[in-house]
Amino acid sequence: MTTEAEAGVDAGPGAGTATAPAGSQAVRRALDVLHCFHDNGPDLSASDLARRLGLPTSTAHRLARTLLSAGFLEQDARTARYRLGPAVTELGRLSYHQRGLHLAAPELGELAARTGATVDLALRSGPYAVIVAGGPVTPKAGLRLPLRSTAPGRVLLAWPRAGAPDEEWGRVRERGHVLDDGATGLGVRTVAVPVLDRAGHARFALALRAAPAVLTDARLDWFLSQARGCARALEVLLLPPGERRAPEA
Repeated sequence: MTTEAEAGVDAGPGAGTATAPAGSQAVRRALDVLHCFHDNGPDLSASDLARRLGLPTSTAHRLARTLLSAGFLEQDARTARYRLGPAVTELGRLSYHQRGLHLAAPELGELAARTGATVDLALRSGPYAVIVAGGPVTPKAGLRLPLRSTAPGRVLLAWPRAGAPDEEWGRVRERGHVLDDGATGLGVRTVAVPVLDRAGHARFALALRAAPAVLTDARLDWFLSQARGCARALEVLLLPPGERRAPEA
């Protein structure tokens, strides 16, 4: 088995104990390097990575070079800065298709065309709602949204997949949606609904984002009906037959 010293990574507290198998810290740190790119910011240098991770620059450099050799990072020949590599792109595309998200794209596109809103489909990943299909990613907008402070995040919390839902989310479930004014950007209004499975858990959150002049209070019910119709279609497209809700009468 490769040790952390052989992997070129500094051993930390607890290394080699029963709770930290040999090499686990190296894997954890390599994953942490990849997570540094979640904010969709500019390319990062080894010193940038070290500063974000609280590691010596030499350690960050070794980790980055290992990921570079495996295709998980690539390096700009002019600046020596790093960005996500082709192996990440490949795995992302494979996951996109394995989850059936390519089947959802036409439904999301039609919903966007009907409503004039930007449409996002998100799922939960730890403390974040991660946009997996729909709206574009721009230099100022990444894919991860805080759960508690965004409409899709609160939908995923209100209809949890594990554990008992918190009482504070009871009113959200009664309404059947979350409405946010400006949480994801100034001059943006967002309404989100769940894509539910048979057990009543939100497997995804479907969100519509538009200017307040478009997504008005007077038209909110219409937007919700459009979103809920799309959510029901996504239940069929994205969930196995045994996990889908019964058809509505």
